[in-house]
Amino acid sequence: MSIEKLAENIKNEIKEVVKEYGNKNVVIAFSGGLDSTVAALLTKEALGPENVELVNVVYGLFTYKRSIEIVKKSAEKMGIKITFLESLYQKEIWKNGPSCNMCTKTVKMNTVKKYAKDRLVITGSNQSDSWGKTGLKVFNGLYAPLGDLNKSEIQNILDFYSFKLERIGENSKREGCKLKHLLKIMTNLDYHGKAVDLANEILLENVPKNLELANVKIVGPLSKNIAIINVKPMVDNINEIKKKIENIDVIDEVIVAKKPLILHVIANPSIYRVKNSRYWIEAGKLQPEFAVPIKVIWKESKNNKLRTIQVVGVEEWKDYDPWNLKISLDTDLEMKNSCSLL
Repeated sequence: MSIEKLAENIKNEIKEVVKEYGNKNVVIAFSGGLDSTVAALLTKEALGPENVELVNVVYGLFTYKRSIEIVKKSAEKMGIKITFLESLYQKEIWKNGPSCNMCTKTVKMNTVKKYAKDRLVITGSNQSDSWGKTGLKVFNGLYAPLGDLNKSEIQNILDFYSFKLERIGENSKREGCKLKHLLKIMTNLDYHGKAVDLANEILLENVPKNLELANVKIVGPLSKNIAIINVKPMVDNINEIKKKIENIDVIDEVIVAKKPLILHVIANPSIYRVKNSRYWIEAGKLQPEFAVPIKVIWKESKNNKLRTIQVVGVEEWKDYDPWNLKISLDTDLEMKNSCSLL
């Protein structure tokens, strides 16, 4: 099927779903990333811009400084009204460990739904996330018109519209939330939260906007913040960037990801005891956000407050063998269909 035909089919479906819902005015949960932008473009053409409102949730210090202006520009380019709402509830979620899915459901979507009232909320959910894998497109006042699509198909639709995304966070296809780079429990906002906030702002202020990857992961035990700088491809001023991040008072150690790494991860028993869950987190969640190959050494957590995972340590992967890694990943390919827990 051509991309033009695929886009047309989705627009027709949007019209039908909205008609059945009974209110032609809709709200789009808009992050400014790839998925929500494509959902907005298709919905605008299906319903007309006068019936569409974009809603962007701002997360306090975890929203990149340039995020609001970029989102505003995207809305203006599409000719759609944009509204900003603020929620600081993420700090409560991270007390039990990293959980982007829970943030999306309980912070972002609940905030947008409460604002929307009797209007249908359209999301960019697709086959790359847990909701997309359920097969449900309409649920509890939410609608995912891209639910059957993968990232490649969504990118093709964006290219069809010749719409250029401006980088917000770690890359141009992802929304701008810094907290997802804190791979540990956040018991102290002024220590753990401040570290991931300042380190990622410094990095993005000092690298080109067109990099494939640029983030700073904060790992380590609760008493120590270890910053792992992930830049791909590597930049010439990386040592200068490292020094700036080392000067942050709440960061204890800085590592530049130049060689393969081993991550020591403790996990809630519900994750640790399920091989599919461990694989999805390692290969589907962590690896794509690191600039070098990683291996995870897992340990079951005895901390009953940890709902997900915590990366408690990092070291160089000295016996890294790319050939053996490829064989291992090929053998486990079928696990990619499991749902993300983070």
